[in-house]
Amino acid sequence: MLSNLYIENIAVIEKTNIDFSDGFNVMTGETGAGKSIVIDSINAVLGQRTGKGIIRNGCNSAFVSATFTDVSKFVEKKASTLGFEVEDGMVILQREMSVSGKNTCRINSRPATVSALKELSSYLVNIHGQSDNAELMSPSLHLHYIDALAKNSALLSDYRETYYEYVKVKEELESANDDEAQRLSQIDLLSFQVDELLNADIKIGETEALTAEKTVLLNSDKIIKSLLKSKALLDGDDDTDGVINMADDAFSSLSVASRYQESLSDLSDRLYNALYELKDIADLIDDAVSDIDADPYRLEEIEERLDLLYRLAKKYGPTEEDMLEYLETSQQKLKELEDYDINREKLRERYEQLESESMEKALKLSKIRHEVALDFASSVQKEMAFLEMPNVRLVVDFKETELSKLGIDKVEFLISVNLGEDPKPATKIASGGELSRMMLAIKTVLARHDIVETMIFDEIDTGISGSAAQKVGMKLKEVSKDRQVMCVTHQAQIAALADSHFLINKKFIDNKTYTEVEKLSIDGRVNELARIIDGVNITQTALDHARKLIENS
Repeated sequence: MLSNLYIENIAVIEKTNIDFSDGFNVMTGETGAGKSIVIDSINAVLGQRTGKGIIRNGCNSAFVSATFTDVSKFVEKKASTLGFEVEDGMVILQREMSVSGKNTCRINSRPATVSALKELSSYLVNIHGQSDNAELMSPSLHLHYIDALAKNSALLSDYRETYYEYVKVKEELESANDDEAQRLSQIDLLSFQVDELLNADIKIGETEALTAEKTVLLNSDKIIKSLLKSKALLDGDDDTDGVINMADDAFSSLSVASRYQESLSDLSDRLYNALYELKDIADLIDDAVSDIDADPYRLEEIEERLDLLYRLAKKYGPTEEDMLEYLETSQQKLKELEDYDINREKLRERYEQLESESMEKALKLSKIRHEVALDFASSVQKEMAFLEMPNVRLVVDFKETELSKLGIDKVEFLISVNLGEDPKPATKIASGGELSRMMLAIKTVLARHDIVETMIFDEIDTGISGSAAQKVGMKLKEVSKDRQVMCVTHQAQIAALADSHFLINKKFIDNKTYTEVEKLSIDGRVNELARIIDGVNITQTALDHARKLIENS
């Protein structure tokens, strides 16, 4: 349950700390005192969308912390899957919002995202506000209630997996049935491109190799001249001794010296190795001269090949790898187009299979929904009868549709509030008070099958009064026996039934507005109920009536 709520700098609330109890918690206060701000703060820490306008005027940030105790094993498991540990059955959600739009969230002191807050909190709290009555006016949401009661989430997920695959294959099949002329045109184009690339016989790295060879051929004269000069300097000529001859003489002299002085042997060996290396270099220079191909036709071949590779690169990609990848992709596309009839038939078979599987799963869902809908309608009618609508009749109207992400069912709640009237859409016959009671009845029925341990009702009493309001209070009190219930109300009959009563009060200090939340004593509850009954000028009669309401609760 929600044990503690700490709010700081939210709207007109500077700081407040609220300790809720289990059972039935009620919040009251004059219009504009800030009751909705408490609900907005809870929504914020539960990960709902908020704007920076929620931050108290003149402050840079706002902060909300919600402590839940005695959480279920299911909540602990869910927290674990999100990466958060739960100790001693406690979950603490925190959210700080800044005027810059930045959000800092934590779950049990560990950093979290807003989406993580929202996902985990959906298993902790169920909030019903006035706007939720609009769900009853929107038939597209009615199926959600039936699925929730039937616990169809796993079946619906399995169905959707098949359905989305069915939609994908359907689109592919429709695409395969495109204009035949377009297919033939694509085959002609791809055939030409594939032949052009295959005939080119492209090799990875050949552009770089051919460019290097071209450079050698263009400068062959300079290269040969330099090589011959280097060779002459090594071997010598008619006029001079070469480096090799002089090194040979030096080695001979050093060898003689090393015979008499052993320490010179290393120098002699080193010079011999250098002489051997010089002779090897001279031989390699000869080979290099022989390897230079001065054939002018070879240069012409290289330039033609490079020109072809350049033109292909502009069409199919800048590198040999890109062009070969384009070739592979084009060959695959060409095969698919040429195997068009075979592929289309395979697609058709897959499409028919998925359509059959989707329909089978949709029918299974529909059967369960129809079965649950009967119990749902009966249970809601009983609850509404208790809530001073004894003649109400609820019909869950099913219409079969084409396959969609929801299956084959379209559901709308039809109601009749008076004897002898045919059930009609809620939008046409239900008043605001009737919608509020209908939503409470639905929430009560769903709560019996819901794992959420805290339910919050924001002004569920809108549009009702008298005995109907008392019955609403009794129903909320009944629900609170199995889970924690919080309610913002304007009705004394409802507030009198509370296990804990909180007064939300607005004060003005130094031209600033402050909202405080106070847990009321018995006397405080009597005074607050009297205010609700009588207004500003509280009479003794109102006080006596308020005390009697509490005593009889």
